[in-house]
Amino acid sequence: MSLSRSPSPNAGGGWSSPGLTSPYETLSGRASPRKGYGEVQVNGSVGTSNVTWATAKARSDEVNGYPSFSTRNNGFFSRHARQISRSLPSFVRGAEKEKLGRGRWYPDSGSKTGRILGFLGRTIWRLRLRLLITLLCVLAVIVFYVTPMHRAYRRASLFGGGSNFVIILAANQGGGVMEWKGPREWAIERDSVKNKKKYAKKWGYNLEIVDMSTKKRYAHEWRESWEKVDTIRKCMRKYPEAQWFWWLDLNTFIMEPSYSLQKQVFNDLSSNTFRDINLYNPLHIAHPLNNSQLDPESRSPVGDGKSSSIDLIIPQDCAGFNLGSFFIHRSTWTDRLLDVWWDPVGYEQKHMEWEHKEQDALEHLYINQPWIRSHTAFIPQRKINSFPPGACGENGEDSRIHYKETDRDFVVNMAGCEWGRDCWGEMYNFRELSNKLNRTPWEKFKDGISDGIKAMRAKPEKQEGKS
Repeated sequence: MSLSRSPSPNAGGGWSSPGLTSPYETLSGRASPRKGYGEVQVNGSVGTSNVTWATAKARSDEVNGYPSFSTRNNGFFSRHARQISRSLPSFVRGAEKEKLGRGRWYPDSGSKTGRILGFLGRTIWRLRLRLLITLLCVLAVIVFYVTPMHRAYRRASLFGGGSNFVIILAANQGGGVMEWKGPREWAIERDSVKNKKKYAKKWGYNLEIVDMSTKKRYAHEWRESWEKVDTIRKCMRKYPEAQWFWWLDLNTFIMEPSYSLQKQVFNDLSSNTFRDINLYNPLHIAHPLNNSQLDPESRSPVGDGKSSSIDLIIPQDCAGFNLGSFFIHRSTWTDRLLDVWWDPVGYEQKHMEWEHKEQDALEHLYINQPWIRSHTAFIPQRKINSFPPGACGENGEDSRIHYKETDRDFVVNMAGCEWGRDCWGEMYNFRELSNKLNRTPWEKFKDGISDGIKAMRAKPEKQEGKS
């Protein structure tokens, strides 16, 4: 029995449903109690009329005020909608997937490589946020170190604090009235200046290269080697924002450029220095002073004990104070010290007795002026001023003085090399050693391959020599 509906052939309209019985079939042929459009009420009575469905619908549309509209088979789109929809791409799963996938390549299908690539793709997609953050961090590090940004950061007083330090390098020491400089002296100066420039640039420090050629400071004298005091005063005027000034002789070489001054000395000044000279006292200076007329600070072996009161930091070698590498701080006390240190009266009276000139003058002031002791601190020599084995070598190697490669000492000072030693040879050897110790991993890898090839070539030569 078919239940499909079709337009009724009856003149009254409606639909006929064969096989279904209804008490209302006699009225309209509809399977509904609703009266058909073939029935009208006239004065409350029901009657029949020849009004068709189309006529009634047309009258209804006229009453409602809307024109008749039908989309069946009207217009190009309506007639071809199904054909167009079939031609559009379809995203289906299940049985149709195989049909759509024919002739196409998917990462999950086929070879093992495809499955691996599919797995990697899904993993990357799941971890996309973490990978993005990691990539941004790597890019930030690269930009920070490749560009000058890291030097600006290290130089800023609020961050690295590099602008608070000035490196004073004495240059052209032998080009004055004493002698002319030869090729070896120029080579020493070139390497030393290059070394300090590289270090100052790396950490954002100020670098002042001073021409130390001998100049006539007064009409009746040549103050040979005394320009150090006057130079420090000039640098303090030139760099008014700087706080610490590091003097370096020309024959010094910074062996470990990766050490900053803050980390090496100033971040923990109290533990890196000592105030009581009795801890290492090669000059056997009596300390502290016991004069009852002095204030308690001057009679104390450590002054006030505060690191903030330290204005002068000097190392000591086997013979006493060594000013080849030392620090001096900007302060009122420092202005007073430089005035007394540079006093021409003291120079006039003692310069013939003081063999080491300004160095002996400072020792004399420390011994005889109590106010100097309370602001002076000493630092282990190998912290900032290691000696090569030839210097201070009368008593053999001293672990407190001489350079040790295994300990990676910061600075080496070829002090006294002009007296019977090879200054250029020492400078060259320490320069090459510094380059070797501070190689990058890639440079170490390349050198390892090069050394291996040289060793392989050397073996046949040795065997031929034996034969």
